[in-house]
Amino acid sequence: MLATLSLAAATVAMGLAAGLFYTFSVAVMPGMARARDAAFVEVMHHINTAILNPRFALAFGGAIVLSVLALIAHLVGDASTAAVPWIGAAVACYLACLIITGRVNIPLNNAIDRAGPTPADPAGVRAAFEARWVRWNHARTATSTAALACLVVALVVG
Repeated sequence: MLATLSLAAATVAMGLAAGLFYTFSVAVMPGMARARDAAFVEVMHHINTAILNPRFALAFGGAIVLSVLALIAHLVGDASTAAVPWIGAAVACYLACLIITGRVNIPLNNAIDRAGPTPADPAGVRAAFEARWVRWNHARTATSTAALACLVVALVVG
């Protein structure tokens, strides 16, 4: 029972995390690309502040915690082992997403936050942020979506 429940919960959390990255890739950042430099920097600053909340943390952190829990439950419990490689692949994919986040996106977010919502040179702040952040967010979208797909397969085969 724990194996099934943890896998279902991991799938939901992963879907929320992947959906967030996907939304930034296909709507938020393309919309922001149309904004003036000062507006871009100000809004990104406010997004960085607003996203640090318990609901975000539950999905973002819960996806890896619940995926690892599901993997352990499937390894030590009496659940089908057919799901194990898929859950393991999901964990690996989402770990890649977390590494990207920690090594690229968070440092860029911190840099834009240090500049403040109204920097003296918004064009320079934006130029140092936008292209790299967007490129690596696409990578986070791909890795988290791959993790979600693996968890869905694990639900089906398990």
